[in-house]
Amino acid sequence: MNQSELPELRIGPFTVKLPIIQGGMGVGISMSGLASAVANEGGIGVIAAVGLGMLEPDFNKNFREANIRALRREIRKARALSGGVVGVNIMVALSDFEELLTATAEEEVDLILLGAGLPLKVPQILSPDRVREGASRLVPIVSSDRAAAIILKSWEKAGCFPDAFVVEGPLAGGHLGFKREQISDPDHALEQIVPEVIRAVRPYEQKAGRCIPVVAAGGIYTGEDIFRFLGLGASGVQMASRFVPTVECDADPAFKMAYVNAAKEDLMIIDSPVGLPGRAIRNRFLEEVGAGVKKPFKCPWKCLRTCDFVNAPYCIGLALTNAKLGRLDDGFVFGGANAYRSERITSVHEVIQSILAEYHAAAERDVRLHRREPELSVAGGCGETSGF
Repeated sequence: MNQSELPELRIGPFTVKLPIIQGGMGVGISMSGLASAVANEGGIGVIAAVGLGMLEPDFNKNFREANIRALRREIRKARALSGGVVGVNIMVALSDFEELLTATAEEEVDLILLGAGLPLKVPQILSPDRVREGASRLVPIVSSDRAAAIILKSWEKAGCFPDAFVVEGPLAGGHLGFKREQISDPDHALEQIVPEVIRAVRPYEQKAGRCIPVVAAGGIYTGEDIFRFLGLGASGVQMASRFVPTVECDADPAFKMAYVNAAKEDLMIIDSPVGLPGRAIRNRFLEEVGAGVKKPFKCPWKCLRTCDFVNAPYCIGLALTNAKLGRLDDGFVFGGANAYRSERITSVHEVIQSILAEYHAAAERDVRLHRREPELSVAGGCGETSGF
C-alpha cells in the first residue's frame, strides 16, 4: 500500500476503506442521514441511540416504546440509504440500556458501540453465544487502560471478547469520562492513553485468536491528526465534530451554524446534571444556568441513571432535543475542542476529501523529514505486523 494513503480498518468481518468511525452524537444529531452518508464514503457511520424517542409525539406517555421505535426506524432507514458499515452508539448509563441493546442486536446492525459506563453485563444480556456468533460486533468506548482491562477480564469469564475498543480522550465533545482536573492534565492526553490501552489489549488478542483494534477518539479533526495517531499504533480514529457542519448531519441548520460561528474561547467545560463534565459551545442558555437560573421542567423518565433530576437546574435531555431542533434559546450545543475550526456548512464528501488531502500532506512531510516511508501502526495497529 502507498503509505501516503489511508489504510483500511477491519473490525470483525467488516473492512472499510477509510479507518474512520463517525462519532455517535445525541440527541438526534447523528441519525440515519449522517450515518449513511459517512458509510457511503467508505467510513463507519454511527447512529446515536440516546433520546431518539424524545422526537416522537407520544414520548411523554410511552418513552420506552418511543425510544425503541425511533431507533429501529433509524437503523432501517440507514440500511436503505447505504450498503456500507453502520453502527449504533448506546450509552451504558441509560435507564433503558438493556432494551436498546437488545433491539439493536435484533436489527443486526454491524457495530454496537458501548460508552458512558462499563458494559460488563453485555454478555449476559445478549448471551455469550449470541455475542460470539451474532452479526453485531461489540466495541466498548473507554477513557483508560484500566477500564479496558476491567472489560476484557469480565468478558473473558463469559467466554467472549470485544471486537474493538474506542479510546476517547479529554478533547472530545459532550460528556467526558474524566474528572475536571484531568481534562487538561498531560498524563490523560489521548497521545498518552492510546498506547496504554493498546498494551492492555495486546495479551487478549492471543487469547481471542484475533486482532482487537484500538481506535483513537476525542479532538481528532484533520488528516494530519489521523496520521499521528496511526503512527502511535491506533488502527483507526473516531471523528464527530468535523461532520456536524454538513448538509447530511441530522441537526437543524441553527445547530450547525453554532459550530461555524464559534470562536475557540466559546468552547467551555460544563457540569452536566448527569454528574459528568462536558464540553459545549457557550451560549445564553449556558450563561444563564451558570448564573444560577433554573429552567423548570418535568422529568417524564429518568433517562440516565446518574441524573439528579430533582435538584438539576435543567433537563439535559430536553435541552439537547431543543438544540437539535434549532431552539438554542432553550438548549445548547455539545462540541469537541476543535469545533470552532468549522468555517462553513459543507458535505460529508467534501469533508472526506479534505481529510484525505490532509493525511496525504502529513505523510509526504514525514517522508521528507525522515527520508523514509512512514511506519504506520508501529505500536499496535491491526496490520500485517499484528500477527492476525
